[in-house]
Amino acid sequence: MGKPTGFLEYQRRGCPAQPPEERIRHWNEFHPMLPEAERVRQGGRCMECGVPFCQSGVQLAGMFTGCPLHNLIPEWNDLIYSGNPGLAWERLRKTNSFPEFTGRVCPALCEAACTCGLHGDPVTVRDNELAIVEEAWADGRITPRPPKVRTGKRVAVVGSGPAGLAAADQLNRRGHTVTVFERENRVGGLLMYGIPNMKLEKRFVQRRADLMAAEGVEFRTNCDVGRDVSAQEVLDGYDAVILCCGAKRARGLPVAEGVEGVYFAVDFLASTTRSLLDSGLAKGTFLDAGGKDVVIVGGGDTGNDCVGTAIRHGCRSVVQLEMLPKPPDVRGEDNPWPQWPRVCKTDYGQEEAAALFGADPRRYQSTVKECRVDESGALCSIVTVRLERKEQDERQIMEEVSGSEEELPCQLLLIAAGFLGPEDYIADAFGVDRDSRSNVATATGRYSTGVDKVFAAGDMRRGQSLVVWAIAEGRTAAREVDEYLMGYSGLA
Repeated sequence: MGKPTGFLEYQRRGCPAQPPEERIRHWNEFHPMLPEAERVRQGGRCMECGVPFCQSGVQLAGMFTGCPLHNLIPEWNDLIYSGNPGLAWERLRKTNSFPEFTGRVCPALCEAACTCGLHGDPVTVRDNELAIVEEAWADGRITPRPPKVRTGKRVAVVGSGPAGLAAADQLNRRGHTVTVFERENRVGGLLMYGIPNMKLEKRFVQRRADLMAAEGVEFRTNCDVGRDVSAQEVLDGYDAVILCCGAKRARGLPVAEGVEGVYFAVDFLASTTRSLLDSGLAKGTFLDAGGKDVVIVGGGDTGNDCVGTAIRHGCRSVVQLEMLPKPPDVRGEDNPWPQWPRVCKTDYGQEEAAALFGADPRRYQSTVKECRVDESGALCSIVTVRLERKEQDERQIMEEVSGSEEELPCQLLLIAAGFLGPEDYIADAFGVDRDSRSNVATATGRYSTGVDKVFAAGDMRRGQSLVVWAIAEGRTAAREVDEYLMGYSGLA
């Protein structure tokens, strides 16, 4: 333990953020790194606990807390403090395939379980992780390391999101020949097109893909397995197949079906990123919120990303509807540490909306009751209704409050209400079974499907989740595939 009293002497200081008024003028990341001296102090705040809950990745009260990758957090925090960035990187890379992604977009389950957070502020684990990996890139410590020996086994990975990339990376390092099939024109899946550029700049995704290609991974973009290439062709050409296609079947809103001006949030975000990369947001090349009154249905990360994106488009107003009540501002007695804190959090998009329009955009316990269109059939307003929680058949439901209807101007309605599992065609093409939530079914704790040599990982298997969970799934699935191919595995 580098600084036994560090958690008492040093205050938490995260990477600063540009003021909302400045950052909404561009599409780049807006959290500059801390100076090295301050980062060292932040590493020194780690208590190196006897029981490091931060790296536990366990389920408590129905929620996960601690890192699902079981990152060796106290070890590399100590190495940051003692001035050993090279060793810190070696410890970090043992458990996390892509810390440059989790260091930017992970909600930091590790910090929720940090012992420092029991009676104060947790350690800046996520920022420390990002500092380690970016310093490693800058110093040239991250270079192509192709395997010296190939096994002669061929593996197909369908989907290049975080789960697919993690599985491909691990299996390639093991010496298998890996081909990643991606239906989009760029590698990355949700990392590329599901997360806005100001949250994860796409040059970092491409940087990692280029490294993997230099190490021997083959990427086949614009190749839609199940349509452009048959499942049978893939099965015939490879010794194992891992399906990592995500949970892309978006949950709709019945009252908004077929209305012009209503889009799924993922399509809105993807269209912006594609246009930004291809043409610098040339007019007519994306779903434009400029000059419009925007309403977003859904209060999660995707909904917040839509808020920030709509503001950068130049929307006239933005409202975010959430069906559930506002969470408490502080932990309740029924939500003790180290459980994941069920508290209200204001993210970057909501901060920007408050700075630009003078109020938090979120309206709790509300939903859309009716969509109204103008003479041309285009959306012009919506009618919202308040909801209240009631108990029915021993379960909680949200019921409309009579007479609480309110009309809001709206020319763009974005649905960010979650996902219902993978798209049917890819699962049907391989003939894999589904579970009760329509995800690809595997045995408990396993990644093999009921179809010989076909495996599944990531959101396609566990349902909509976090990038860190996708990476964990991809790594664990790779180990199982390696055991299937070789009879044993040394993969972590």
